[in-house]
Amino acid sequence: MSKDPIVIKNSRPLSPHLSIYKLQISSVLSIGHRLSGVGLFFGLGAFCWWFIFWVFSKFEPCYLDFLDSSMVKLILFLVSYSYFYHFCTGIRHLVWDAGYGFSIKSINLTGWLAVIVSVCLTVIYWLFM
Repeated sequence: MSKDPIVIKNSRPLSPHLSIYKLQISSVLSIGHRLSGVGLFFGLGAFCWWFIFWVFSKFEPCYLDFLDSSMVKLILFLVSYSYFYHFCTGIRHLVWDAGYGFSIKSINLTGWLAVIVSVCLTVIYWLFM
C-alpha cells in the first residue's frame, strides 16, 4: 500500500529550520567577509568617482569640503572597518588554505581574534588619520 506523495512531502521534517538552527561564528564571519567585499567594491567605486569629479573640476575646494560631512565620515569609517575586517578574515582563510587551524577551538579563537584585531586596526587608523 503506497502513500500519496503530497502526504509524504507534508510529513517530512524541515531541517535545519531557522527556529532551531544556532548560528556559528564561522558562518557569521563568512557572511561578513562576503558582505565586506561587496562594501569595499562599492566604496572604492564611489571614491574613484569622487576623485574623477575632483580632478576634472580642476581641484575645486567644494569637493574637499564634501569630505567634512559627518555622513561621509561615517561612510569612510565603515569602509575602513570593512577593509580591515576583510583583511583579517582573509588572513584567516589563508591559514586555513595552508592546512592549519581546523579544530573547533582554533576556529572560534581565530574568528574572535579577526573581529577584535579589525576593530583595533580601524581605531588606530582613525586616531592617526
